[in-house]
Amino acid sequence: MVVRQMVVDAVLLEGRSIREVARSYGVSKTFVAKLVKRFKEGGAEALEPHSRAHRNDPNRTPVELEDRIVELRKQLLDYGVDAGAATIQSHLARELSQSPSISTIHRVLVRRGFVNPQPKKRPKSSYIRFEADQPNEMWQSDFTDWTLTTGRTVQILNFIDDHSRVLLASRAVSVVKGADVIATFVQACERWGTPACVLTDNGAVYNAISRHGRTAFECLLDDLGVNYKHGRPYHPQTQGKIERWHSTLKKWLNKHPARTLPELQRNLDEFVEYYNEVRPHRARGRRTPSVAYGERDKARPGRFQHPPRYRVRRDVVDQAGKVSIRHHSRLMHIGVGRRHSGQRVILHVVNDDVRVLTDNFKLLGVVTLDGNHSYQSMQRVD
Repeated sequence: MVVRQMVVDAVLLEGRSIREVARSYGVSKTFVAKLVKRFKEGGAEALEPHSRAHRNDPNRTPVELEDRIVELRKQLLDYGVDAGAATIQSHLARELSQSPSISTIHRVLVRRGFVNPQPKKRPKSSYIRFEADQPNEMWQSDFTDWTLTTGRTVQILNFIDDHSRVLLASRAVSVVKGADVIATFVQACERWGTPACVLTDNGAVYNAISRHGRTAFECLLDDLGVNYKHGRPYHPQTQGKIERWHSTLKKWLNKHPARTLPELQRNLDEFVEYYNEVRPHRARGRRTPSVAYGERDKARPGRFQHPPRYRVRRDVVDQAGKVSIRHHSRLMHIGVGRRHSGQRVILHVVNDDVRVLTDNFKLLGVVTLDGNHSYQSMQRVD
């Protein structure tokens, strides 16, 4: 700006020629003449650099379309679901014969102030991902805490299909128990079919690996021929898809607070319907999970059998002549006999079979545990 003013002053105040001033300042004669003309017409303010951009860009997105993009962005944000450029494009494709590109929508959002700069993220190539090839090839399950508006903390149990991302079941309960896992799994099987494999973490409602036993859920999977897998402790990335679902779910629930457990369940049912049938999923090529689920043949359970589970437990026979053991998520009582009251015993458990021995390894009897009864009669060995 200072140089421009000096050029104009040299011509108008000093009376120097345009050719001389141009040569002195190393600029063109046309540039000097243009500055002098602009100064005469508009004063010092006219010397400011002018934008060279077209006043009317024929390739710019129409204002009406920009307004619709912004409207969709606000609607999706208010509903508590993904509102990125790719999702907006998927919704526009249902309305328009030719929707704008994702990059165009992103530029509109930036221009309208809806996108904040973020630090560079970790490259996708650095992640090690796995994905089932067929629907029902693998289901993932986990539960998460949620706080009602009253301050009460409840839990939400979920099952999701690894391939299609279909949310198979979402159930709100006070505290997730083994019976809830079984009931929810059976309900999902009735609706979607029985999976070939189930993946969970090491929660006590799923498996009893840390207790060297088996839960009722594991036994059910075994009976159905469903392979059971679990992630290693303190490594939630193994169940990454269900963990990501929890993030999506909580973002939506924050926009739809619930005061009671039934109200929360109604909200869950509403969002599951939207998530499966309406929301385009980025990992599924912007298709909805239900569409991805229906495009391929479904995997089925095989004849996989869990390896035998071995367990050793030490106990003392109580005054009634019994010892107790938790099996298939139930507490069972084995009748050893009153004459052994107060005696230390060792229980060797192999699946449902139990051998009762004294602490000096003398066999007292055997029993095959029956899940239909809490009291188990031992067959004594004399």
